[in-house]
Amino acid sequence: MPVIPQSKPYRIGRSKTGLGLFATQPIKKGTKIIRYFGPLLDSKKADEDAIENKYLFELDKRWTIDGSIRENVARYINHSCKPNAESDVKPRKKKIFIRAIKNIEPGEEINYDYGTDYFKAYLKPIGCKCDACEKKRAKKKAEARAERAQVKAKDVRKAEKKAKKKAEKLVKDKAKQRPKARAQSGEAARGKAKTRRPAAGNHGRTKSTPAKTQTSRAKAA
Repeated sequence: MPVIPQSKPYRIGRSKTGLGLFATQPIKKGTKIIRYFGPLLDSKKADEDAIENKYLFELDKRWTIDGSIRENVARYINHSCKPNAESDVKPRKKKIFIRAIKNIEPGEEINYDYGTDYFKAYLKPIGCKCDACEKKRAKKKAEARAERAQVKAKDVRKAEKKAKKKAEKLVKDKAKQRPKARAQSGEAARGKAKTRRPAAGNHGRTKSTPAKTQTSRAKAA
């Protein structure tokens, strides 16, 4: 890891995505923080145009800076979709500086937007891990959880309402069945009473038979 003079307002430190560059002193908006440098590659030369790595920084259609060398401390600056710095490209001078676009406090990580091409090639496939994107993902997850909770609560309310209606229907059905049961029990009682009356009449006639027999015997005497 490169040694950074104490006079410089930054240091290399551990970041969420690996290593990053952090402010050690307050950095005012508009300050040139560090230069991004390395060998110049000429796209007109086949061997140089064939070089591929994550630290290539295009100056123009012909010239590109290969920032993969160890001495280029600026290569430790990570991407952010909402950065506190930006790249200040000077094609004629073939130089690139990283400049603050906000006031940066000590301990704050320095970052800038790598651009659309880099984002699509390297960050989009794995998902951007900058603070802005992490917060956006966390917000979406929270919203999804809240939506699922609302749907679940709605389903519970529907189930409770359905159960209540079912219970009320059962009560009403039972209430309707009571008069019918009473009517049926009354009819059964009346039917039993009718059945007993003929039996009593027969019993009376059975008693009268011996009396007639006695009368006839008296007449005969």
